[in-house]
Amino acid sequence: MLRGGDLKEIYEMKGEGYSARAIAQELGLARNTVLKYLNAPEAIVPKPRRSRGSKLDAYTGHVDRRMGEGLENCVVLLRELRALGYDGCYATLTNYVQHRRRPRQPQATMRFETAPGEQAQVDWGSLGYVGTDGKKHRVWVFVMTLGWSRACYVELVRRADTAAFIQCHVNAFEYLGGVPRRCLYDNAKVVTLGRDEEGQVEWNLRMLDFARRLGFEIRLCRPYRAQTKGKVESGVKYVRRNMWPSIRFTDDADLNLQALEWCDAVANARMHGTTHRAPGEMLAEERPHLGRLPDRAALAPYLREDRKVARDGFVSWEGSRYGVHWKWVGATVQVGQRQGTVEIWAGGERIAVHPRAQKQGQRFILPGQWAGLPRGDGRPRPEAVAVQVPVGEVERRPLDVYELAAVGGAR
Repeated sequence: MLRGGDLKEIYEMKGEGYSARAIAQELGLARNTVLKYLNAPEAIVPKPRRSRGSKLDAYTGHVDRRMGEGLENCVVLLRELRALGYDGCYATLTNYVQHRRRPRQPQATMRFETAPGEQAQVDWGSLGYVGTDGKKHRVWVFVMTLGWSRACYVELVRRADTAAFIQCHVNAFEYLGGVPRRCLYDNAKVVTLGRDEEGQVEWNLRMLDFARRLGFEIRLCRPYRAQTKGKVESGVKYVRRNMWPSIRFTDDADLNLQALEWCDAVANARMHGTTHRAPGEMLAEERPHLGRLPDRAALAPYLREDRKVARDGFVSWEGSRYGVHWKWVGATVQVGQRQGTVEIWAGGERIAVHPRAQKQGQRFILPGQWAGLPRGDGRPRPEAVAVQVPVGEVERRPLDVYELAAVGGAR
């Protein structure tokens, strides 16, 4: 029987192209011996060693019985074995249990296919980017996916509050062409504030009122089971993996323009893996089944926020200041945003439009903001005047009168 080192050299030399004769001459072996091992490589397989006993052997019956009862937690099993006298190591126990555990059932989620116009799925996601300052920032991504066509709408926003969430809904409904009969959400605080002691949902009332105004029903997926709305979960991942890595943007307006282009040219133009059709093509068939979206004037209470105009003629919103005409100083106005702009309204009158700030602390002046503003505070003040009289009527006064007047004026 050759040693392992010699066998290793035989096979290495054969692999390098040496003949059996050359190998035999090089290693000082008989040619037939070399041929024997080359023709029977299994000869180098070591014989199995006899298994040595384990400290656990005396306790495997207890382990098997407890595992049959459903206990597979090795920490608990070790505690029980220690009480029985086992002084072996934890790794020996875990190795034994691991090979005897029942195979886990793969997690499965039933997919519910919906009729055209029946349902949309909505979710938030958070995406990171490096700003012009070289620092890491984050932006929120809103994704709405129609359940039947799989057509999706994507929008990036700076705030994750109810006002921004509602604005994204309106933009999505406009893009998709109507309102579905119900929208499915996870348990985000922009939709629900949680559940009471009896397990009843406590809705975000502003979001609930908005849904009723547009005529769609709010549905929540099961708590801790976001997979029940899997179409949109994979949509958020799709945005993160497919769109986001190639994004290079200058400002928020440019960012959302690129997001819409991606929806049109990629997400809604691809061949979907489940339907085997392009979502954009199916969207044309789904639109007649969607509800009509009210005009924006009817939605104004949901899309704008009240702000008071400061004495300097500016409205503070999202950390920046936007100018209005000075005559609105002290008035309560409504502020909303749309497609990269900020609009300021006074009732039904739009009084200012500005580009949306890209960072906090920016200040936007309205052209003609102070036109016609009186000097001072605008209130006329009486002017002190002298009186001219004819010659001879000027009263002669002693000098001390003027001295007293001067002292009074100085005061």
